[in-house]
Formats: sequence, C-alpha cells, structure tokens
Amino acid sequence: MTTNSDKPKDTWSAALYNTNASFVYSPNYTADVLSLLAAKGGEKILDLGCGSGEVTLTIEKLVGERGLSVGTDFSKSMIDKAKENGLKHAFVADAQALSFPSELAEHEGTFDAVFTNATLHWCKRDPAGVLRSVKRALRKDGRGRFVGEFGGYLNCVGVRGALKTVLKARGYNPEERDPWFFPSVEYYRQLLEAEGFRVDHISLNPRLTPLPGELLGWLRTFCRDSWLEDLGDQEAEDIMNEVQEKYAIDGKDEFGKWAVMYVRLRFAAGLV
Repeated sequence: MTTNSDKPKDTWSAALYNTNASFVYSPNYTADVLSLLAAKGGEKILDLGCGSGEVTLTIEKLVGERGLSVGTDFSKSMIDKAKENGLKHAFVADAQALSFPSELAEHEGTFDAVFTNATLHWCKRDPAGVLRSVKRALRKDGRGRFVGEFGGYLNCVGVRGALKTVLKARGYNPEERDPWFFPSVEYYRQLLEAEGFRVDHISLNPRLTPLPGELLGWLRTFCRDSWLEDLGDQEAEDIMNEVQEKYAIDGKDEFGKWAVMYVRLRFAAGLV
C-alpha cells in the first residue's frame, strides 16, 4: 500500500465528493473563514486545495475584475470540475511541494494571500512543506498572509477510532494506514512560527456536521481510497459497514440521521 512517506496518489472523484460532501464548501461552513480572509478588491489570492472551485469562485467575486483568484488542487478530477464550474485559473499541484505552471509562473511570489479550506489535514507527509509552498507563493514585503481552516485535534472523533479498531482486528496496522493530520493549536502554532509566520489568530472550532445520508457514503468518499486504497472492493465494503455499525452508537440519532463531529483548526498568519 502507499504509506504517508510515499508520493501521494490522485484518487479523488469530484462527482462522489459533490454528492456526499458538498457541506464542505457550503456558505454556512465557509462564512467564518472567509471573513477571516477578508479579501479585498484588487487582491491576488491563491486557493490551496480548491477542490471543485466553489469557494474559489466566491473569492473571485470578492477580489473583482482588478484582482486574481487562482485555484490549485492535487486532483485532476477536481480541477477539471472547477474549470467546468467557471474558474478561469486553476492547475494541478501538490500543496506539499508546490510548483506553478508556466502560464502562471509570473505570479509566483506576488500573491497577497494564500487561502485554504478542508485540505491541510490530507498533508500528513510534509506539513512543513505546505508552509514552504505558501511562502513561495506569497509576496515578500511583510504583507502576505496565510488564512484557512482544516481538521484539528479531535476532528472526526469516534469515526477515526472505529476505523482503527476494525482494521487492527483484521490484522492491519492502522497507524500506517491513517492519512490524516489533525494537529493541536500548540503544535500548528509552532510549525507556523518555525517557518517564519507571525500567528495572528489560531483556534479550534467544534462543529457537529449532519450527513446527507448514512456514514457509509462519507466513508466511501473519504476513506475508501485512502485508508483502504489497496484492499479489494468486497473487503473494503465489509470494513466500512463494520465501522458504520460501531460508530452508530454515537453518530446516529433516534430518527436515523447521521452526523460527524468536525473540529476545525482555523488560523490567520502573516509572512514576516
């Protein structure tokens, strides 16, 4: 299987993501972090891990015709969907080792801000590499800023434990399979400061997140091609059903509705 030290694989499906996880980019869940970004007309902003581009397009409206909103994502499926949705500037890249395509190379080192939403918890291989990528993109006059949120300490509590319990019972090493990076405030503050950022805001924000269906749909979107990527379809499906059964005691209410406890680490930092 691919471990977290290996080069990541593009296993994302924009269609599956939009079906089971559209809440990720919904206005109700992005309003606070966009407020923290405080995008202004004429600014140049890079959306790191833009997915299918919905939030990037919101930023495009905020910066206006004089500004520039660029999206980047590791998944070609996501970038194709973002362009289909109307995003003019988008490219495929690894956030942990960002490289600009030739047509956008002139903008490297000139962005007023780098924004990110629901992406950095997938960057377990090299979270410091993400920060070096951000520095490469930002202007260097002390005014460049990095703003975003992602899964932090206690994110997906209960689901993660159920995954590890089921995998361990089947003889797998769950620690090797766990792709998620959910740091504490203290850890991520130290990481930012070590890479030359001044932390202006950092906090953990618990958010009960209702699911559009059973947990199984969520697991198929976020775990099938990460935690279980090397397993056959039947075994993977058996594991996900067992995880759902174990999680039901905490994640399913009296009316059969499912939810996952998200805890988002929200931050704003300036490049010194």
